[in-house]
Amino acid sequence: MSVRIRMKKLGRRHRPFFRICAMDIRSPRDGRVLEELGTYDPMVQEVDARAVLNGQRINYWLSTGAQPSDKVKVLIKKYGAEGTHLEQQRAALEQLAKSRRRPELPKTETTDVEEPASEDTT
Repeated sequence: MSVRIRMKKLGRRHRPFFRICAMDIRSPRDGRVLEELGTYDPMVQEVDARAVLNGQRINYWLSTGAQPSDKVKVLIKKYGAEGTHLEQQRAALEQLAKSRRRPELPKTETTDVEEPASEDTT
């Protein structure tokens, strides 16, 4: 069985999302998957935060003879286990995580605020 590492398209119209998968060469693009190895979201603004790969599993599949597609070959070269853009990717993912967090509300100090006394009707 020949194995190819390629992208499986998900998402909707005008909002693509891809999973990087190890697949049998004869299966269709969105067909059965042997293993999912990462994701690629071309809609993310930060270019280096678009691809997230599992480098160890990709190296395993490459060692067993799997052939990556052209686009996946570029992503592996940049963001794989020994990728050339790993530091930029970490920085971009941290920046993306910061921007997605809710801004913290400033804590207001309670000074001289008296609660109304409860009335006892016994």
